[in-house]
Amino acid sequence: MRPARMPSVLKEAELPTRPAAAALTALALLALPGAAHAHPGHPDAALRIEAVEPARVAKGDSARRKWLAGDHHVHSQFSVTFKSAADGVSPPSPIIGGDAIHPIPTNAAMGAKFGLSWMVATDHGGPLHSKVNRDLAYPELLKARRQTPGVIQFYGMELDTPGAEHSSVIVPNNGSEREVLFGIESQYNRREPWPSNDAWNTEARMVDALKYMSKIPAPPVVIANHPSRTATAYGAYGLVAPGELRNWNDAAPQVAIGMEGAPGHQAASLSSVASPFPDDAFRGAYRRAPTMGGYDQMTARLGGFWDSMLGEGRRWWVTSTSDSHRHYSEGGKDFWPGEYSKTYVKAVRQPGDILDGLRNGRVFTTLGDLVSELDVTASSADGSRKAEIGGTLKVPRGSDVTIVIRVRDPAGANFGGRSVDVARVDLIEGAVTGPAADRATDKNPTTRVARRFSAKDWVRDGERLSMVHTIRDVKGPIYIRVRGTNGAELEPAADTAGEDPWSDLWFYANPVFIEVK
Repeated sequence: MRPARMPSVLKEAELPTRPAAAALTALALLALPGAAHAHPGHPDAALRIEAVEPARVAKGDSARRKWLAGDHHVHSQFSVTFKSAADGVSPPSPIIGGDAIHPIPTNAAMGAKFGLSWMVATDHGGPLHSKVNRDLAYPELLKARRQTPGVIQFYGMELDTPGAEHSSVIVPNNGSEREVLFGIESQYNRREPWPSNDAWNTEARMVDALKYMSKIPAPPVVIANHPSRTATAYGAYGLVAPGELRNWNDAAPQVAIGMEGAPGHQAASLSSVASPFPDDAFRGAYRRAPTMGGYDQMTARLGGFWDSMLGEGRRWWVTSTSDSHRHYSEGGKDFWPGEYSKTYVKAVRQPGDILDGLRNGRVFTTLGDLVSELDVTASSADGSRKAEIGGTLKVPRGSDVTIVIRVRDPAGANFGGRSVDVARVDLIEGAVTGPAADRATDKNPTTRVARRFSAKDWVRDGERLSMVHTIRDVKGPIYIRVRGTNGAELEPAADTAGEDPWSDLWFYANPVFIEVK
């Protein structure tokens, strides 16, 4: 056994207790501080708010960027359920703690315990939830920031997405964040209106929402959550379709930047309480089209949807989250933020640069702390030009390009008490051929594994593994990306019901693009 690299799993006595659930009527909400603020009736209301994102890191200081672990999909007690007319209540009244159970400060403290540098509060609910976020969740976020200053905490929400399922909305940290999010949720969350209104649940409305967000002075980031959870088979998508995500990206490419590569809800097989729902036996609750090595099919299928987006030259990035509602030790199906899944962003420890890293793909994801650093560099033959994850290298046609991959395989046990090692690293290559003729396509036939590295192919220096590959005679635009695993399967297989999530671990890096001139 290697020396432990992290604390062991929390003892039962250390787990926070569930807060008492409390009903809060919509009328009571109107009396809460800030509730008198006018509903932004004009579509551009939020644009009048002064919202300046903190300055990005200067180019000369980019060397100060480090890999910072985070989680952009975390629920608190303000992800509510509702008493409705069926319960004799009208308008609906939110039940605090009805969907997720922990206070925001508890989530932040647990994120810090499990190694996170940043995270996002992403609550959702039903009718009139914009007031719950504005008047209840936001003050608690401010408290969490005071209590856990070592974790950069963004204000956001899980949008009940018009015409789709769910997406993370991450608002830049500034004095206008509260009203900016209220403007988005109150106008575009599909479950917001009371009485309910089917006109709010259309793809066109989501496109309008993204265009609205793109005009905010400091625009948010939007990431599609668990995109294939409603798929009925591999390649048979449900509420989130390939063409739909292309439309999002076209409408606001600096806002709609990507998707969860690995969804949350992966601890159901460890739960202390058996679930009556068949979906919960599968990682991520993906029963009909299971995850593959813990990753959504849109990411995990070689030459699949993600590769089709990259093959168009789209800067479409993948992330990984906990989707934490209730810990598995409390009868839930979730890990704590950072306990199992991490999204690493290369940034200085500053909110603006973290969001800049997300927008520009300086991101890799990992499950089970299989790796803690991952650098991929593409260089021209003479070494004069370089690009890293999320970047673009431009070389003359016919050039050789050198790819250097450096991985940190941390010693000791992870939070599952497992001492895991990287068994293989794959370098994947695909051609960039321009816009797809069929916007519904989920295939890139040019994608291939260019090189599989194992222990005999890399140089180890303590925890760090280094490997090199040369792409010869580059004739046209391509992209490269890297993934790896602790297992032996050449391609990630479908995850089975009741599978132990700690035994099957993968990591994925976002691509480097190579253009020819």
